[in-house]
Amino acid sequence: MLRPSTQRYSVTRPLYSEDTFEDEHAKVYRKHKRLLDHFIQYFTCTSERAKNAAVSLLPIIGWMKIYSIKDWLLNDIVSGVSTGLVAVLQGLAFSLLASISTWYGLYAAFFPVIMYFFLGTSRHISVGSFPILSLMVGAVVTRLVPDEGPPANITAFEGLTKDEQRILVSASLTFLVGLFQLGMGLLQVGFIVMYLSDTLISGFTTAAAVHILVSQLKFVLGLTVPGFSGPLSIIYTLESVFTQITSTNIHDLVTSIVVMVMVLGVKEINDRFKSKLPVPIPIEVIMTVIACGVSYAFNFSENHGVDVVGKIPNTFESPIAPSLQLFQMTAVEAFPIAIVGFAVAFAVAKVYSVKHDYIIDGNQELIAFGASNIFGGAFKSLAASTALSRSAVQESTGGKTQIAGLLSAIIVLVVILGIGFLLEPLPKSLLGAVVIVNLKGMLMQVVTVPYLWKKDRPDCIVWVGTCLAAIFLGLDLGLAVGLGLELLTVVFRTQKFALASFSVFLNLLQIYEPEGVKIFRIPSPIFFANIDFFRDKLKDVGFNPLRILRKRNKAVKKIKKMIKKGELTLTSVHFYQNNMEDLDKPTDYSDLPIQVNWDTELPANIRVPPVNIHSLILDFSVVSFLDISALKGLKALKEFIRVSVDVYIVGCDPYIIEKLRNCKFFDDEIKTSIFFLTIHDAMLFIHESHPPKTVSEKVNVTVWSLYKLDLFIQRLICSIY
Repeated sequence: MLRPSTQRYSVTRPLYSEDTFEDEHAKVYRKHKRLLDHFIQYFTCTSERAKNAAVSLLPIIGWMKIYSIKDWLLNDIVSGVSTGLVAVLQGLAFSLLASISTWYGLYAAFFPVIMYFFLGTSRHISVGSFPILSLMVGAVVTRLVPDEGPPANITAFEGLTKDEQRILVSASLTFLVGLFQLGMGLLQVGFIVMYLSDTLISGFTTAAAVHILVSQLKFVLGLTVPGFSGPLSIIYTLESVFTQITSTNIHDLVTSIVVMVMVLGVKEINDRFKSKLPVPIPIEVIMTVIACGVSYAFNFSENHGVDVVGKIPNTFESPIAPSLQLFQMTAVEAFPIAIVGFAVAFAVAKVYSVKHDYIIDGNQELIAFGASNIFGGAFKSLAASTALSRSAVQESTGGKTQIAGLLSAIIVLVVILGIGFLLEPLPKSLLGAVVIVNLKGMLMQVVTVPYLWKKDRPDCIVWVGTCLAAIFLGLDLGLAVGLGLELLTVVFRTQKFALASFSVFLNLLQIYEPEGVKIFRIPSPIFFANIDFFRDKLKDVGFNPLRILRKRNKAVKKIKKMIKKGELTLTSVHFYQNNMEDLDKPTDYSDLPIQVNWDTELPANIRVPPVNIHSLILDFSVVSFLDISALKGLKALKEFIRVSVDVYIVGCDPYIIEKLRNCKFFDDEIKTSIFFLTIHDAMLFIHESHPPKTVSEKVNVTVWSLYKLDLFIQRLICSIY
């Protein structure tokens, strides 16, 4: 708890103009490299650069070196089998959104996974079909090969059936999406996803969920509805559905309702008791098996007119060459598909990389997904990204690496080549119900609108505008409208100035960092486009606070276990075994009969990286606004507080402090008392809270360091002889 300081200070200095200041204080000019210097450095090859390039291009080399067969293999096997079963069902279901035969969705769960296994940097995402991408592909497919009427005038369509024409469109589009992603990866433009804010992605995915829901009504109700594309296509689809509502197939409707109720109920049980269940209950797979059995026993297809999956070939089809003419006709749609697919996959991968403490590379992810889609498109696969629910299954069932993804692809391979015929009586209404159930998370994002309206109206306008535009104009145009609105809000925020009066004004000529203090000056507003950069720059203090926190939590947990087992000789105390599954929480010292000094050696060779600072100052004097994404990113300050680093914010605009209050930013860890008027105020307070070490203390530290060095040398000599 910060306490008010009684110290005061006064400053006396001359009045400076820019000219007089430059006369007294010479500028320090940094030598800039010439273009030729950059060119020479870029093309200079050394053994170290070649090794780094190989590891960067093939991330599998990095994690395979640390793979623990004993600790990880069983988890990967369980995760791979569980994910593979879900991937089969979702592959069949999501192919309906693309308006192509169902078994091509299985290809998306096999071919892209193989390529991503070698090139991807995420160890936990499940690569394969994604409903939004499938829907965007389906819009292009139905535009060029409509349900009613002749297809587009394309030379490659000659001699092909309607299904083959649609497969050619889907495969060529997937191939082109891969080319776009690979090109962006090679050009190192992975930063482009920074301009897709959380608010824009939330509004866009909610609109996509509405489109998906409407597109599945024809399967749930058992109706024949033509495919529509372009602006207002959702209106035309709903009109067609409601004009045929009296022709609903009651067997399809009952099947869909039963499946949705059961799946929703069991998913709720999985969420509520996930800490007690070894693996989530695979209710979707269970309902698929039951539905297949009932459909086969009562011959739903012939006796009741239920549309089923039908014949699934027990072999892979031959590769297909993409059509250059289709490239020209689908380039406008392929680019947003490439951006959305990568943005979603990167966002999910980033969540798991932070949780499991490893690094992902945005540019390498673009290369991985580009190569995966090129490879998959050549084999008639759907455009690949990652499904949130499927990735959650892979991670929650204990998956450690992409070996789990490879095993899930093997499960899909077994289904395609061996037991696919068992899925032939599966009603498409069940697949439609499964798709709708998986939309729950995206549809529930609408509850954020009232919050955004109260806390950040520009972000609310972006959300609502993107959502409505994507619903009524189509997903591609909706994304463009959302980007336009987002750029307008940035312009609006940067042009908006607030008049404020200050009772204290101080311009420090020099700022130095005493021992244990780090000062960061933020030179611009903080918003969705730079919040990730801001968080990365905070690590320039010399350590990663989240990693330190996890190391400390693991160390405390290990010390508690040693005390409980009697391996540490301490006063006997009642011990409570703390379940520290979430290592990101504050370190729990309860029932620990010793005070841990993290700056000294720990027992049992436990090693925790040192924290070389005690205070961090953030200069917000130039920060004119924050958005919702920035508020979420600033929560990273808790990571420093939890490793005993005091955080201070100086020069903050009163408008920003008020917004932080309104958005419930402050809590038991981040308090309003961390704000100071100037850096000098904060430095005086730090000086009072952490007084500099005396000469004798510094000597003691030096002697202790020399003692440890001498002890190390003696051990080294003993080990040699």
